[in-house]
Amino acid sequence: MDEFLNYLETAVPNRNGFDWQRVERGAKLILEGLGVDLTDHNFASTPARVAKVYEEMFCPKETGWPVFDEDYTDIVILKGHTFYTLCPHHMLPVEIRASVAYFPNGKVIGASKLCRLIHEVNRKPLTQEKLTDLICSAIQDYTKGTSRGEAVLLQGEHDCFKIRGIKSNASMVTYKFKGLFEDAENQRRFIELVKM
Repeated sequence: MDEFLNYLETAVPNRNGFDWQRVERGAKLILEGLGVDLTDHNFASTPARVAKVYEEMFCPKETGWPVFDEDYTDIVILKGHTFYTLCPHHMLPVEIRASVAYFPNGKVIGASKLCRLIHEVNRKPLTQEKLTDLICSAIQDYTKGTSRGEAVLLQGEHDCFKIRGIKSNASMVTYKFKGLFEDAENQRRFIELVKM
């Protein structure tokens, strides 16, 4: 349960650790390294635009995480939520479709918050495997310990597969099951429901 909170403390100590000027300088260095004329009107604002994209991608808006009393105790699923990140090995885009679920126990998290917690985890380039683990931990944390089980399934389309190396359109699937989802029947139900 503490994995996600530890991640926030070490990865983003002040939770707003985005350094706009440093990202902008880095984008400028890459363009210069590619031999781009930064006085060309097409590139003059590119470093700032790159910093803006990364800020949007990795700096989610702070928000509260209310939970609501509810007697519902069966699976709650958010399926097919798309978000974007960067591959930590090549800094190329990754499009990820996420399906997440939990078994509530007297309390439920606000529906939109399931989407928002995914973005809360996505604060820097991470492997898809690490994202999967952290999203699962975040669900457990944000349900304030009332969840009886969590499931996460991520399907990633990695540009580092597509445009370099193997040049494959394959996607990568990762999943994590905790609590009641460690039961094979609940895993089967989750997988069937997210396919619908």
